[in-house]
Amino acid sequence: MIYNTVNEYEAQKLREDTERAIKNQDVVEQTKKRLSRTLKQNSYLHLIIGWFACEYGCSIDEVKVDFYKRKCNKVIYERTGVNKQGKEITYLRSSKDLDTEEMALSITRFRNWSSAVASIYLPSADEREFLLHVKQVIEYNKEFI
Repeated sequence: MIYNTVNEYEAQKLREDTERAIKNQDVVEQTKKRLSRTLKQNSYLHLIIGWFACEYGCSIDEVKVDFYKRKCNKVIYERTGVNKQGKEITYLRSSKDLDTEEMALSITRFRNWSSAVASIYLPSADEREFLLHVKQVIEYNKEFI
């Protein structure tokens, strides 16, 4: 059973089920589920990545991998593992694996880096008119980025 502890009814149901399991001496497995990044966060991220690509003059993929993931958010995205041949490799996580907090932090880091290092202002999520302009510019330049 999955419980959303933000919902008071579900939180109370979890308490009752836990007490019942303890009383019955049941074996219980607990798994904490983190909220994954939201679609709004993902859409916003792709907008500012596209804007950066237009302003900097490179592809969206280059921005996503080289600047956003490797340069600004290496700690969040870069992982090591062992391949089939037993060699240690470094790989990048997908943004779909981030929770809402990690996504928010990664976006903030990218915006700060972009402004401070690349001198490219990335609009905040609440700058609606600017984001509309960004969409238009990306659409106009989509064959180049």
